Amino acid sequence: MSKVLETAIEASKRAAEVLTHYYTRLKETEIELKAKNDYVTEADKRSEMIIIKTIQESFPQHSIIAEESGLHSGNEWKWYIDPLDGTKNFIHGLPIFCISIGIEYRGELVATVINAPVLGEIFTAEKGSGAYCNGKRIKVSNRQFEEAVVATGFPFRGKDLLDKYLLCFREVFLKVSGVRRCGSAALDLAYTAKGVFDGFWEMSLHPWDIAACVLLIEEAGGKVSDFNGKERYLESGNIIGASKNTYDGLFKIVHKHLGG
Repeated sequence: MSKVLETAIEASKRAAEVLTHYYTRLKETEIELKAKNDYVTEADKRSEMIIIKTIQESFPQHSIIAEESGLHSGNEWKWYIDPLDGTKNFIHGLPIFCISIGIEYRGELVATVINAPVLGEIFTAEKGSGAYCNGKRIKVSNRQFEEAVVATGFPFRGKDLLDKYLLCFREVFLKVSGVRRCGSAALDLAYTAKGVFDGFWEMSLHPWDIAACVLLIEEAGGKVSDFNGKERYLESGNIIGASKNTYDGLFKIVHKHLGG
């Protein structure tokens, strides 16, 4: 295990202690509205602070892109941080949330950690070394598309595309075995890597929502793209992650309604 991944795991564990402290104990004064339907809490802020501090203790020259504090410029190493993915779930006491850390070197994702503290699961991956959950190797599913359970996220940041999204949702819903919406893109993608879900799609996400998940799915044997079959998901915020058996069927529908 590289020092970069060790540091990311340690940062996620320190952040997990912060989130666990605040979970189900948040006060109204510790919740702020950033934009319509987009919240930030004192837990988000403190989690991000401790992650950044942990990274900078070992790698003071690395760049960091964090959800709450933005860009911390540095060298060609880049850390994408979501200190609390699933903030709305967290506020309401739903345990489906996580810390998400993705690490890029010279434009290539090389390491990732997703830590779901209440669920007791830590997902990790390094380029070329496989994907793991709590130290046990994970793989994407081998179910066929018609048997698939896929996850999605509603386009609350892109409501102008809601009608197109609903057409897409309808067609996917009629073709697969089931559709789920859990409220944390990082965990939905992690569970796709683990083979719990067979695929996932969502639009209008941020880079820190996505970066940690791409490598995890690829190292688990799956496939990731944007809605046009390209690798511009960090730029567009549009992502499909799926097992190889599910990807083609899911991509065909999503691209038809939401591509271009």
